[in-house]
Amino acid sequence: MAVRAVVIEADGGSRGNPGPAGYGAVVRDPETGEVLAERSESIGTATNNVAEYRGLIAGLEAAAELGAAEVEARMDSKLVVEQMCGRWQIKHPGLRPLAAQAAGLVGRFTAVRFTWIPRERNRHADALANAAMDAAASGAAPEAKAEAREAALVRATGTDPATTPASWEPRPTEEATRLILVRHGETERTVRKHYSGRGDVPLTERGRAQARAAAARVAALAPSVAAVVSSPLSRCTATAEAIAARVGNPPVRTDDDLIECDFGVWEGHTFAEVRERWAAELDAWLASTRVAPPRGESFVAVAERTGRAVDRLRSAYPGETVVVVSHVSPIKLVLRDALAAGDAFLHRLYLDTAGISVLDLYPDGGVAVRSVNDTSHLTDV
Repeated sequence: MAVRAVVIEADGGSRGNPGPAGYGAVVRDPETGEVLAERSESIGTATNNVAEYRGLIAGLEAAAELGAAEVEARMDSKLVVEQMCGRWQIKHPGLRPLAAQAAGLVGRFTAVRFTWIPRERNRHADALANAAMDAAASGAAPEAKAEAREAALVRATGTDPATTPASWEPRPTEEATRLILVRHGETERTVRKHYSGRGDVPLTERGRAQARAAAARVAALAPSVAAVVSSPLSRCTATAEAIAARVGNPPVRTDDDLIECDFGVWEGHTFAEVRERWAAELDAWLASTRVAPPRGESFVAVAERTGRAVDRLRSAYPGETVVVVSHVSPIKLVLRDALAAGDAFLHRLYLDTAGISVLDLYPDGGVAVRSVNDTSHLTDV
């Protein structure tokens, strides 16, 4: 029976780039989330981008076979999404035939929309792609490939996708990786409301007091902390060290993917100064997360690296609590994705210095946001 509209989730990858490669694609009912079709295949030696395009093509072919008229194609590959939308040039000659094939398939539908999603929301297609990559690397027989595919899906989702329906049933808290997100304490630039990105400005005296108060609050929230992970900038590492000292001195490590957005030439300026000197650039930046400040970094780029950091923490600390000390932009982007919110969320959410947010990441891909910008510990600071 033909369906009116479907959602495609597609992914691909290689072990080595280029290396043994494979893709996965899932076609779903947009209302119920029911899986209508799956496609996966090992494709020999190829690059990540080639495999990602092959996954998109397989998903579009499956949607066409179902008779769909409208398609939303979701991928965690920013390159494929932007190229298919015509916003990025296709410079690599090996990708042009694949993009043309995908474009030809797009023409078979009434409407097609391409959407970038974080990797954690593309786990089913990712699992199919990884199983195909494993099979490509091992040269497994077809029946072994099928078994590997099912095992990969169970590992990725924590469930058997063929038998487990979507559910509102509460998940047991102990299965989640809990992230306690802490914005660093006050600095002179936060007091003066200057753009503060990659500049390494220290905490003020009040900022150090805020860090100690945040440490006490974290200790009350978490009886056990596996690790404290921080942006490498000193305003974060100082906050992280205060927290670690209060929660049993777990290891503190830095992750460059948690650093603040690079505000380029706006660094150290107030919003009013930026409005006066770079009005057109500011308007463009406020209108789109794809736009970067002059010589700076877009929020899309920040979201990609913070997503990588979150994925690593989920994998490294299953079922444990991790304190993440970062900056306002990375934390906002993590919360935006956790809440499946739009970009307007970034301009409407306020995060105080030393404010605390808590979210749980479940093995099946579920996310529960427990609190946002808790400042109860700062009343006397």
